[in-house]
Amino acid sequence: MTTVRKWEFAGTRGSVTARIWTDGDPWYIAVLVHGYGEHLGRYDHVADVLARHGAVVCGPDHMGHGRSAGDRVLVEDYDDVVADLHTVVEAARGDHPDLPVVMIGHSVGGLIASRYAQLHGGVLAALVLSGPVLGHWHILDELLPLDEIPDEPIDTSTLSRDPAVGKAYIEDPLVWHGPFRKTTVEALDTALKRVSEHGRLGDLPIFYMHGAADELVRPRDTRTGIDAVRGTDFTERLYPGARHEIFNETNREEVLADVTAFIDGVLT
Repeated sequence: MTTVRKWEFAGTRGSVTARIWTDGDPWYIAVLVHGYGEHLGRYDHVADVLARHGAVVCGPDHMGHGRSAGDRVLVEDYDDVVADLHTVVEAARGDHPDLPVVMIGHSVGGLIASRYAQLHGGVLAALVLSGPVLGHWHILDELLPLDEIPDEPIDTSTLSRDPAVGKAYIEDPLVWHGPFRKTTVEALDTALKRVSEHGRLGDLPIFYMHGAADELVRPRDTRTGIDAVRGTDFTERLYPGARHEIFNETNREEVLADVTAFIDGVLT
């Protein structure tokens, strides 16, 4: 049975809350990196699958997100978020020094995970990117010229074909339902440019997965960023009809089975 515990540490901009899931004796470490405006509690089902597969699963609520401290969704520099993520990874490695580390990033979490791989690539055995914000993001194109960001709620139908996902998103008090912050928009733009300009990730195994019908983070926009960072060991999967949150899609079992199969192929 999967068990979960929370812990806190002093992050770069205040207290950060992290989670750890376990189920028996692990043979690898899985690090979950959530996206903009959400929190890691939305990934309980993903962590449960990974823990039963043999992982000790961990990850933080990013600064200003979920249960972590800070002004809501305010990020001045995404390298600070990477630094907090590294604290969680190093804590897990301290507890399990002989286990390989797989990082799994969704949406803006894919951007953060890619930057982590660029700065701390030697730590990772593999990288999984789910609908990652890389290369180009049309939402930033719309928001960057604005002095004042409009308070327009997300169209939750873009998240998943399962209407229960959108309903749960709206009702989740730990999800940010307000507008983007101008500072965060600028920080995202800077982070996208940093990742694209840094270059490829060498021989790090990468699994890029995306909903083919994702209109929140469009696959054609991500493509330019993927091509900029992908290395020599690259696997890609597009899911026909799937929208943005493929871990919450109607074919989520297939998606998660593909993740564990990729991990098996890399680590065994």
